[in-house]
Amino acid sequence: MTLDYDDLINSIMSSLDRINFVAPDDIPNIDLYMDQVTGFIDKRLKNSARHQGKDRLLTKTMINNYAKNDLLPPPVRKKYSREHMLILIFIYYFKNIMSMDDIKSMLNPLTEKYFGKNGDLTIEDIYKEVTEMGMAQQESLKEDVREKYEKAQAAFKDNDGDEDFLQTFAFICMLSFDVYIKKLMIEKIIDGYNEKDPD
Repeated sequence: MTLDYDDLINSIMSSLDRINFVAPDDIPNIDLYMDQVTGFIDKRLKNSARHQGKDRLLTKTMINNYAKNDLLPPPVRKKYSREHMLILIFIYYFKNIMSMDDIKSMLNPLTEKYFGKNGDLTIEDIYKEVTEMGMAQQESLKEDVREKYEKAQAAFKDNDGDEDFLQTFAFICMLSFDVYIKKLMIEKIIDGYNEKDPD
């Protein structure tokens, strides 16, 4: 099967365009029960699911485990606040690239200092700031993906029959290497932070 460059790259770019962060204003201003939390997350983050309609993004078991393992402050009378929702969204994004221990080492200081507090800086303020930074990177990320794809398309031109597979393999390898390097960087940063502040 021959891959069509335009179709593939356009599909990738449109999937990047569909990535949307949940705006704090979109989160209901009332505390939610577990079913409402999972329903909200599934609805708001469905575009990031690999198999839309099939994949459960967040289950009751996951949420209970997060609370049991101190990743998420416990609910109050079985209800989850807007702050709980924001922490759950952070966990959702982190869990595919960071270990639970690493997520805990980043979220615990955040929740200890800002969760349920009415200071000058709130969990919502922090969430807004980092999501705005993430959204600002989308165009440069798309350009980087385009460059990697074009390099992969230029490779293995003289391989009769296997050209499409090898080019696809090269593209996946380049993206994977990028993720691998960034994951190593994240781990080094977390280790350095933990060494500096072991508590």
